[in-house]
Amino acid sequence: MNAVKEKVSPEKTYTDLLSALSAVGEIIEKEIAEITIGKRRRKIISVFAKNSLGMLMKDSIVRKLIGKRTLSQTENEHLRKIGERLRLAFEELGPTFIKLGQVLVTRQDLLPEPITLELEKLLDKVPPVEFSKIQYIIERELPDGLNTFEWIDEEPLGSASLAQVYKAKLKDGPIVALKVVRPTVEKLFQTDITVIKKMAAMLQKRLPSELQAAVDLNGLIQDYYSSAMDELDMMEEARKMKEMKKYEKKSEYVAVPEVYDATKNVLIMEYIDGWLIKDFPVDFFTFEERVKIMIDLVHHYVQTMLDGHYHADAHGSNIMINKHTKKAVIIDWGMTGRMDSIMAQILMRVIMHIQLNQAEDAAEVFMELMTPTIYTDVVKVKDQLRTLVLNYVYSHQGNNRYNYGRLVLEATAIGIKNYCKVPNGLALWAKGFSATEGAARWICPEISYGHVVEAYEIPILKSMLSKRFNFRSNASLLAESAEMVATFPRRVNKIMEILSDNRFRVNMQIQPDPVTRNTLNQIANRLALALVTFAIIVASGFIIASIPDGTFLWMSKETIANIGLIVSSILVIFLVWRLFRTRKHRSLF
Repeated sequence: MNAVKEKVSPEKTYTDLLSALSAVGEIIEKEIAEITIGKRRRKIISVFAKNSLGMLMKDSIVRKLIGKRTLSQTENEHLRKIGERLRLAFEELGPTFIKLGQVLVTRQDLLPEPITLELEKLLDKVPPVEFSKIQYIIERELPDGLNTFEWIDEEPLGSASLAQVYKAKLKDGPIVALKVVRPTVEKLFQTDITVIKKMAAMLQKRLPSELQAAVDLNGLIQDYYSSAMDELDMMEEARKMKEMKKYEKKSEYVAVPEVYDATKNVLIMEYIDGWLIKDFPVDFFTFEERVKIMIDLVHHYVQTMLDGHYHADAHGSNIMINKHTKKAVIIDWGMTGRMDSIMAQILMRVIMHIQLNQAEDAAEVFMELMTPTIYTDVVKVKDQLRTLVLNYVYSHQGNNRYNYGRLVLEATAIGIKNYCKVPNGLALWAKGFSATEGAARWICPEISYGHVVEAYEIPILKSMLSKRFNFRSNASLLAESAEMVATFPRRVNKIMEILSDNRFRVNMQIQPDPVTRNTLNQIANRLALALVTFAIIVASGFIIASIPDGTFLWMSKETIANIGLIVSSILVIFLVWRLFRTRKHRSLF
């Protein structure tokens, strides 16, 4: 412990250090206790008000933010300013909102480009917390506490909104990278998400009926929350890294750091001595080596995706080039997720059809990802998807305009625009695919990304067929077929008995979808309002007719007539306004 002691404070003994850390722990507990829903709600409201974002709850603004794609120059500038104010507000509100902004960047199918371009500027690098707080977490989490290390460099290698990474040396062991979750961030996430869910519910109600059928903001927030909580669990990140180690056998130039130990808030992993993928010296690799690294990275990502995993943040800042092994090492496994292997196969089939200039087939396959609602014109959606896909046929997959991540986002936007339900996780997958394409371009811009994916088609087909026709699938198919054959005579006999006894009946219960029920409720409410208005007018007339020379409830007939006229006029104006607003909303889409 001498090295740690000397590194932190030479004049203090280890006992003195523990005593000081005990005081630090009390400060942390006090900070956590002060994070309450009421205080955070007031903070969020005040920051939004300071940045003039209260108008986001207005119907007209919501409709410009979500769904509308064709914008004038004035609208573009207006939305850019909204995006800028959102970015500043998110940065001030801290980790929860910074991560939320990064997720919203991936939803280019929902938000206009001026807003997503501003949110891309969100600063995830923040000033580090005091080293004493990091020491407290290490001492509390690890069995041997700070005695686990010979020394820890107080200057962090990286400081993000969720965690900080330090260089350290294990006792009688190698130099490691030490990742520690910030002390109050989990409580902050759990508190903020309660407020965010209520805001999302309010926005959901502001959407027009068509978009309410297609967009589930509450589901988006829930997916974001689940992903964020996984990022805050270092044991979960360690598990993912260990799971990804098995893919190293299939790739010569891609690696995953070794994991030495992990707790809920501390991760000890292999320290990579090298450069970020964007910073390595050009002459460090030959052209052939750069090609091999690019191919291995692309194939690694495609294969893991086919197996149900995806890395949503595999950009250049999360991949390092090891100086000693010349391997590309993926160092951060926080923002990852799982996807249905069938969905992954659908996306690979789309790419294969594009390579063969089969736009019609690609559009048909894309439709397997989208669930049409009652407002969807399926023929129109397919035609738009076909037109989109044609732009990618024979294109060089190595620029920002044409890459497969962008293709998926544009296809998703077409689905949302035509009121189709689209899986929320699709946008994160597209972000990951775009990130790997960007990393591949940094390494070897001379080679088309599409050609590298195309060269992996045989393994892709093998993976798809092995999952479709493996032992479990065949066993399930055989069991279901056997059950159908064995029970077929009994079922037919039962049907014949019912028919011979003239007992055949069909019970049908029609249940409208929520959007239809909402529309019917609106119609019923407006009819009720019209009847109430009519009743007030008629009742006022009867009362006036029944008191030709007297008063009613101490009011003259002129007063009663005026009150009835004013009330009915207000109700009529309100009814006309509601009808006009409904027509205006529908005209926006």
